Amino acid sequence: MKLVKDIDKSSSKKPEVSDKQAEEAFRTILKWIGENPNREGLIETPKRVIKAFKEYFKGYHQDAHADLSKTFGDVEGYDDMVVEKNITLESHCEHHMAPIIGVAHVAYIPNKKVVGLSKLARTVEIFSKRLQTQERLTMQIAKTLMKSLDAKGVAVTIDAAHQCMTMRGVKKEKATTVTNYFLGTFREDLSIQNRYLRYIKK
Repeated sequence: MKLVKDIDKSSSKKPEVSDKQAEEAFRTILKWIGENPNREGLIETPKRVIKAFKEYFKGYHQDAHADLSKTFGDVEGYDDMVVEKNITLESHCEHHMAPIIGVAHVAYIPNKKVVGLSKLARTVEIFSKRLQTQERLTMQIAKTLMKSLDAKGVAVTIDAAHQCMTMRGVKKEKATTVTNYFLGTFREDLSIQNRYLRYIKK
């Protein structure tokens, strides 16, 4: 659990760079690509980019464990898997800062308590709104749900297109990447794992 814990801790740090400094950096980039940051159409662009980046990377200032802290124990003994699939995912790769666009599927087996369904999608959102690799993102979501819900098992699948390889580099526009991470019962019992995989393919 150390990876998730450390990253959550770092998300609470106050930024060491001001908005004005960041805007100046973007003006420099505009000059570097051959543009004139003082022309009419670009004067406000650095401010707009800063505003957009605050939205793209807001996960650094959010705590997934705190978001999952409210659970419900009155489930009348429900102990089968809960599956939420086709959760829209938008992230950015840490190597080129290019978009990662896809879907996440999340499942867990409750251990006497459940969480509101929106919180599963919220957990995906929090970790995706950071610079990521898909492999780490998949693990972070799974480990956070496992720890916060004290679940019997957790499964996470992500199917996404990376624009760092669809728009640049090898330019394979139809390529997608699939990652899975299983914990607890989903890792130990292949019949449960296979049932989950059948659910998300329907």
